[in-house]
Amino acid sequence: MTPLCKTVAGMALAAGFSIAASAEPPDDTYRTGIERFVADMGGVQGFDAETLRGLLSRASYRQSIIDAIQRPYEAKPWRDYRKIFLTPERIRGGVRFWSENAATLERAEATFGVKQEIIVAIIGVETNYGANVGTYPVLDALSTLGFAYPPRADFFRGELDEFLRLTREEGIDPTRAVGSYAGAMGKPQFIASSYRAYAVDFDGDGRRDLWNSDADVIGSVANYFNRHGWRSDEAVAYRTRAPQDPPQTLAIAEKTPLAPNLTAGALSDAGFEWGTPLPAETPLTLLRLDGDALNGGDGDEYWIGLTNFYVITRYNHSNLYAMAVHQLSESIRARHLAGS
Repeated sequence: MTPLCKTVAGMALAAGFSIAASAEPPDDTYRTGIERFVADMGGVQGFDAETLRGLLSRASYRQSIIDAIQRPYEAKPWRDYRKIFLTPERIRGGVRFWSENAATLERAEATFGVKQEIIVAIIGVETNYGANVGTYPVLDALSTLGFAYPPRADFFRGELDEFLRLTREEGIDPTRAVGSYAGAMGKPQFIASSYRAYAVDFDGDGRRDLWNSDADVIGSVANYFNRHGWRSDEAVAYRTRAPQDPPQTLAIAEKTPLAPNLTAGALSDAGFEWGTPLPAETPLTLLRLDGDALNGGDGDEYWIGLTNFYVITRYNHSNLYAMAVHQLSESIRARHLAGS
């Protein structure tokens, strides 16, 4: 899990998987963590301690949340991961979402410079265009992970802090907000810190509503990418033919993202080939994905990721995620332009 909008949880939702909720008695660490959090928030952040304690007493510890966060989708090989998101149904859903929100998507691209198909694909990967926004109370998710999941407890306590601030700022009932098992919210699955930092009121009604306003969802996704360095005149990635013996000195990214650390000229000189000419100084990342998903084989796929590919990984720190978004966006765009 990363301090970004998209989470593994959001992908589980979009893939259509359900995770059974189960409440288990919290241990002393959980209860102690709540009291420490109340003291910190009540004493330093200006929240009333008794009100906050009463609110957190309504949160439920859920073992199913702990179980779910330990089963990341990124553990799958690319050929299996791709099948979850590159489906005819999800492509058709993207074309339909684009058609229903054409004017808003056009306005978002004009405002923020982000391609419309990328915005649509993000929403498709995250929640299947809003069909699966999650059923976990956000308060339960962030309390469980913040007080009973040591590997990321600090992060999720921070998100609980951000969530409480968000609910106060946006007039959201903190006991009624629902999302993923990791506390990601709405159609684009923004975590609380990203909601506060990047969500925009794109429909002009005075609220930033990522559950019910497609305009706010579209504008917020576009703003997120714009703020993270999206290049409006640049592609995302290209499939690449590797030389028979790739140089051992090249840094090759697999599942974990790398910022662009090579250039088109250097890769071309090393024997890599792709169909679209690029200026020699173009910054790139060399990617290797296990399993030839496009051709049904087991061989590795080589790709070059441009700056925009890395920007997608700022939404979710996974090359598999970014490639799924890229390929879904390309399929949706082709179908949209064909009018089908």
